[in-house]
Amino acid sequence: MASTAEEFKALGNKSLQAGAFPEAIQHYTSAIDLDGSNHVFYSNRSAAYLSSNQHQKALEDGEACIGLNPTWAKGYTRKAAALWKLSRLNDAEACYNEGIAKCGEDKSLVDGLKKLVDSKNAPPPSSNPMANLFGPSLISKISNDPKLKEYLSDPTFMSKIEMLQKNPNSLQMMMGDPRIMEVLQLALGGNVSFGNPNDTPEPPKPKEPEKKKEPEPEPEEDTSWMDEEELKKHEDKKLAKKKKEEGNEKYKAKAFDEAIALYDEAASLDPTNMTYITNKSAVFFARKEWDLCISTCEEALKVGKENYAPFEDRAKALTRQGKCHHKKGDLGKAIELYKASQLEAFQKDTERLLKNLELEKRKKDVAAYQDPEKAEEAKQRGNDAFRAQNWPDAIKNYEEAVKRAPTNAPIRNNLAAALCKVMDFNGAKMHVDKALELDEKYVKAYARKGDIHVLMKENHKALEAYRAGLAIESNNKSCLEGARKVTQMINAGTANMTEEEKQERAAHGMADPEVQAILQDPVIRQVLQDFQENPNAAQQAMKDVTVSSKIEKLIAAGVLQVGR
Repeated sequence: MASTAEEFKALGNKSLQAGAFPEAIQHYTSAIDLDGSNHVFYSNRSAAYLSSNQHQKALEDGEACIGLNPTWAKGYTRKAAALWKLSRLNDAEACYNEGIAKCGEDKSLVDGLKKLVDSKNAPPPSSNPMANLFGPSLISKISNDPKLKEYLSDPTFMSKIEMLQKNPNSLQMMMGDPRIMEVLQLALGGNVSFGNPNDTPEPPKPKEPEKKKEPEPEPEEDTSWMDEEELKKHEDKKLAKKKKEEGNEKYKAKAFDEAIALYDEAASLDPTNMTYITNKSAVFFARKEWDLCISTCEEALKVGKENYAPFEDRAKALTRQGKCHHKKGDLGKAIELYKASQLEAFQKDTERLLKNLELEKRKKDVAAYQDPEKAEEAKQRGNDAFRAQNWPDAIKNYEEAVKRAPTNAPIRNNLAAALCKVMDFNGAKMHVDKALELDEKYVKAYARKGDIHVLMKENHKALEAYRAGLAIESNNKSCLEGARKVTQMINAGTANMTEEEKQERAAHGMADPEVQAILQDPVIRQVLQDFQENPNAAQQAMKDVTVSSKIEKLIAAGVLQVGR
């Protein structure tokens, strides 16, 4: 089972290539849940949404991708493609141009823009029903006609053909040219005659009622070439099929003993056909006699291989064996048999069984590996390595402890601390978020989360984390100290920053989807405008707790700079 964002992304890519778009969306969403700062995950999910005709969601993910990485060309192609599907062609063109301005002459953007412009400028499809008759293949048809091919050397004739190809409506003014009429007859398949338009057409003959066709009798088999032995085999095979059909009826009626007797009789009449034995195995499967079903399928496969049975028949027997092993709890053997079945003949149903079973086995293996005592031992080894500042060993042992006890919040918190030491902040954030998911009142995890956000230059999120911890334990030293320091950093603003640092901080803040949502809030946009044009109205709006909280986040994120 996937446990990291990259593993979920790989599963999503595999599903997307296989055309399993809902499954791909689910995997990419899991990756985003683990690491929401990776723009590639949003890009890939946008592609999956677009393929499943969820164009608005594809647009939202394209915008999120651009927000996280405004210099990545593919984000603009995702957004533009979604806008195109939503018939917002001007917006799509603007998006392509914006991407080219920020990312340079990227091939995907340039090609996409060209296709879009060509599509916008293309003439609307002709409503003339004759339009398709004068397509590119018309000249080829004329050149293959013994009589008409001579017309191709006449420039006047060719100019008329070119005019028809460009404007099929011009046919009306060329009706007087008999050569054009001959070409039209050729284009229509040679079954149209053009006589005097003043001739009175014959009245249509009344349709005779259709006679009901009698079923044709099956042709008699020619058995004259068969000797006595061959003739007996032929008759036995016919009788075997009849016995199988009778057995199927008994099976449907759940008269299993009678069905088995009929299948056995069919198999004795035609011992070269594995189908009768496979049908018998179905009875044992219905009875939940797994071992009997497995051995019967084995017998059927032996007959099938010896007599070159169709691959589909062999695959069916292997799949049924796999189902039996699954029922018995032997998932590894079941997976092996499903794979063998797919090698004989690929079947979508078997592929679905295989994927579900592989997922089930991974979950079962993970559960079987869990051991609280061994988890505690690995945690202690990790603690020792952490104290010795041996970060790789600490991470290795904490990860082992997580596998042994995936619901232990303190172990994940320790792992987050070790990952910070090697600057894997995204990994650290993922594990501390999981720790809080497991124990929402775990104050140490809130303190650790705040520290991580500080390291990631996300002061607004750090302050939120510290405050969440203090809401649970108001005198927690780590949260108090963290909140004090980050508040000082926020209040200091950009006074001691270089221009480059200011831009970097603002860009980092703008990449946050939460900040983007705040900036798109019409109330906040009005307040920001009031700060410039109507300060009294802005101060009045700031009395609202929700508004002031959002403004504080913009300041903490470095997006909104306050003069001092």
